[in-house]
Formats: sequence, structure tokens, C-alpha cells
Amino acid sequence: MHNKGNFVISLSQLCRWLATKAEELGVDIYSGFAASEVLYKNGGVAGIATNDMGVAKSGARKETFQRGMELRARATLFAEGCRGSLSEEVIKEFGLREAVGAESQTYALGMKEVWEIPADKHKPGRIWHTVGYPLPSSTYGGSFLYHMDNNQVALGFVIALDYQDPYLNLYQEFQRWKQHPKIRSLLDGGTCLQYGARTLNEGGFQSIPKLTFPGGALLGCSAGFLNVPKIKGTHTAMKSGMLAAQATFSALTAAHTPTASSPARQAPVDISSYQKAMEDSYVWDELRDSRNIRPGFKMGLWGGLAHAALDTYLLRGNAPWTLRHRHADHEALRPAAEYEPRQYPKPDGKVSFDLTTSLYRSGTNHEHDQPSHLQLKNKGLPAAVNLPIYAGPESRYCPAGVYEYAADASGAQKLQIHAQNCLHCKACSIKDPTQNVKWTVPEGGGGPNYTMM
Repeated sequence: MHNKGNFVISLSQLCRWLATKAEELGVDIYSGFAASEVLYKNGGVAGIATNDMGVAKSGARKETFQRGMELRARATLFAEGCRGSLSEEVIKEFGLREAVGAESQTYALGMKEVWEIPADKHKPGRIWHTVGYPLPSSTYGGSFLYHMDNNQVALGFVIALDYQDPYLNLYQEFQRWKQHPKIRSLLDGGTCLQYGARTLNEGGFQSIPKLTFPGGALLGCSAGFLNVPKIKGTHTAMKSGMLAAQATFSALTAAHTPTASSPARQAPVDISSYQKAMEDSYVWDELRDSRNIRPGFKMGLWGGLAHAALDTYLLRGNAPWTLRHRHADHEALRPAAEYEPRQYPKPDGKVSFDLTTSLYRSGTNHEHDQPSHLQLKNKGLPAAVNLPIYAGPESRYCPAGVYEYAADASGAQKLQIHAQNCLHCKACSIKDPTQNVKWTVPEGGGGPNYTMM
């Protein structure tokens, strides 16, 4: 948690700045186009295709219809972030977890706000981290709060998605956290400017799959390079991008030597040297040393804290054991009959807010007349399993109000999907107890519009 010497900045602003630098160097950036399909050829990845645009909700082509593009390449690097839909596909297609004996990935949901606070409360560079409160001791979670410039603070609450209680409402727990006297006293008199949510990888070192496959590689959170105790992964993602670029350049250069045959110059390149480069980098050391912190909290809050202190200060990451995650997040959810419904306080409109207000601050927007990008593999499962057994947990783990049960004409409860609200956090595809949600990309350009996050 030592942050001395680091900079507190807006990641979305950094990415936009980096994009301009890349374009100045001649890089083509296709913003507003969503990669929806992996292209394969001769047993390897041959590129990606973007989705069609201008398709109506009925599936018919509108006047604005535009066919998606195929972007073919000898090396395709997947850097989609946590739970990327195409990254997950290639992990399964090439058996990348099985190839190195990696465990299933585990996740958390992070919800975040940016506030402008009174100048007398603002301390540029100050950082707070908390763990536990207000969650039950059996549920792993914590918070961060960073004082940025311009009297702004970025704050967020992270909840592990291996929680058991189906009545736990993740958004409401975030609102409860802000009512802690320490947090509330800082925010009183301030203005909430923006809201957002995103899942995070929490599997750590144990869950890193094989990184390369014919014609491509996994980068950043697509591979799972988040340092969970620090809640930081930007530095590891950037390092993986640098090493992948070097490996790809070397492979492409070698394939274009005068002695290379014509077929060799067209085939998917082998960038397996990227794997070795990552294993020799500080990223591997950092993730290996912190590998036991997160799974240690399977022992509960106090047991996890005690183990974390032992592992960090005494063993310094060199424990002769490696703790396992044991199960996927969706398998942890217990039947609603084992718990009591939770009652949450009404928002005060000053520090805590209703979901509709927060969604407005996210700037999320989708073309309404398009097929839903949130697809159910079996439309009957929510009413047959999720509602009667788990009391409809979709409405409580989604931080955007996408899922709602409502009575149809016959009076039966049916799951309604408000895809236009989606923040692209991916929690639904992770926590759904029957793994019935298939997350696909909407029309390019749709989704939240973060300018300060």
C-alpha cells in the first residue's frame, strides 16, 4: 500500500492522451467500433471482425446498416480488460488455462465515483484504503480514496464476487460505505460528478493462463495481471503491452528475412518469447509475492488480515505454500432460504443516491433499436432457478439496474433486461448462478462515457 512517489491521475484522461500520442506515430485507432468475432485460419488466430451496425431490435437491417469489417493480422494482441468476451473465447479455444495448470479466474465488482469537495478538505495526493466495513466478515471487500487535483477525489468500493448471500445488494453496500463518519465528513458539502462500475480480476498469480497462442497473445487484465492487495493493475498492463510489442516486432522481423519462404511470411507468427519475457519481468515477481493475500481471506476478515500480515511482513511473499481459490464465483452463491432479506436505508440525495441518479452521471448510452447485447442462453432459467432458489440476485449484483423481474400478462414473473442501462461491468456473466448470461458487444460507441474516471 506504499504510494509515496506515485502520481494520482485520471486513467480515462491518460488513455485519451496516450491515444493522441499513438496517432501522432501513425497508429490507426478505430474508436466507435466493437470487436465481436475472432477470425481463425490454419489453426491460429488471423484477426478480428467488428460487429454489424444499423441492425434493428427485430434483427432487420435499418437504412443505416453497415457491414462489420474484418481486420486480419499475423499477430492479434487481446487487451480487452477484465473478462473480455473475445479473450475468454481464445482462452477456451486453445486451452490456455489447462496448458499451465492455472485455476479459474475469480473476480470482484468495483464501483467508483468522482467528487468535487470543498477546498479546505482537499489534500492533493492523500490516499485512503479500507477493508471490510460495511460488509459481513465472510465477504471480502474494501475501498480506495484518492485526492486528485482541482479539489476532486476519486473513491470506490470493491466487493469480491464469491460472496454467498443472494440478498447482498452491491450498489447499496457502496452507498452504505459512504455513510461512515470518516467518509461522510469528507464528502459533506461536495458534489458527485461521475459514477461508474467495472469488474476486476482477483485470481492473481494462480489464475494466469498461458499467455500466447498461434497468432496472438493476452495482455493486461485479459490475462489477469491485477495486483489484488494494491488494487492496481495499470502498471502491470502497460508492462505487458511493452513486452508483447517487442516480442511481436521481433517475430515479424524474423519472418521477413530474405531466407523466409512466402508461406512463412503469411502464417500467424509465434510470439511465445513474450511468455518468457513476462516471467522474467517485475510483474511476475510482484504477482507471485502477493499470490496468497486474496485467497487467505477465505478464512474471514480477521483470519485473512492475520494471514496477510504473516505473509507480507514475516514471509515476504516467500511462503512454501500457495493457497487455492477452490471454486468459481458463481458456485459460491447460496439459496435465499438460508438468509434473511436485507433492508437498506433510503438515499439522502447528499452522499448516497438512488441508482437512476448515478446512472445519469455515468453517461451510459446505447442505441435503443438494436438487438440486446445481453443474451440468455436459456430464457426459462431465470424464472425456473434464479427467482425461486436465489430470490432473483440479478437485480442486486448488477450496479446499473439492467435486470428486473416483472409480471407478464398472465401474472407470471419474467426477467426483463434493460440493456440500455448497461455499464459493461461484466458482473452478470460472472455471478449468474447458472452461467446463463452471454455478454456480447453492442453497437460500437455504446456504453458509459467516462471523462474523469
